Amino acid sequence: MSTEPASSPKSPRRITTKSLREQKQRGEKITALTAYDFSMAELLDKAGIDVILVGDSAGMVVQGADTTVGVTLEEMLYHSKIVARAVTRALVVADMPFMSFQVNADEALRNAGRMIKETGVGAVKLEGGLVQCPTIQRLVEVGIPVMGHLGLTPQSIHQFGSYQVRATSTEEADMVRRDALELERAGVFAIVLEKVPAKLGEEISASVEVPVIGIGAGSGCDGQILVSHDMLGLYTRFHPRFVRRYAEVGREMQNAFEHYIRDVKSGEFPAPEESY
Repeated sequence: MSTEPASSPKSPRRITTKSLREQKQRGEKITALTAYDFSMAELLDKAGIDVILVGDSAGMVVQGADTTVGVTLEEMLYHSKIVARAVTRALVVADMPFMSFQVNADEALRNAGRMIKETGVGAVKLEGGLVQCPTIQRLVEVGIPVMGHLGLTPQSIHQFGSYQVRATSTEEADMVRRDALELERAGVFAIVLEKVPAKLGEEISASVEVPVIGIGAGSGCDGQILVSHDMLGLYTRFHPRFVRRYAEVGREMQNAFEHYIRDVKSGEFPAPEESY
């Protein structure tokens, strides 16, 4: 007896790893943004976003840290659970934080298994190239979908020493090309490609069958992702070149807070119609 739920003509089609590959085959661009809480995730899902990444960028835009390195597995489990709870259409992908998958494949399997089982997300994302392929293959073999991440990998910021563009040298560009092919062979369903030259982004997207989702990697990628707090103007500590500000929500929020403070201090709030 089939346990597949009946589909309603009014309900939107759920985005899956398979449908993302079909989007690439059709030449339809993939849209992705980050979320860390229920309210943001619900708005993104209603807007029709394809992929919601519960990013370890929470360490910077939510926790106020300088890097993503300090984010813990328990914190990612918490954020991922409340994001997944809000979503009915988008594919929710959770970042595996620093040192949750690098020690060995067994530990990575336990931690990624917790992420899938305890939170309800549909996939996990791991940073790194060839060195992570045995771990990725192990996760995929047991049914855990994995998204790769190449180029500027923020968990390696202490090794890189800066957030400058990666793969500008021939040697590093060749390594990223090789890593993309190796990640595909290991079984990833998609690759995030961060902060590399646009020409390289286009080349890599054409060289693999899985979708390549760029962030600062040019328009030739199969899709784009940004940190929602960046594109909304909520996080203003720095403004990367690849971020387009679609709103200045932070400024509007501050104006609203200041207005509220004035109204309370002047006695204008609450008004009689706002009282019992």
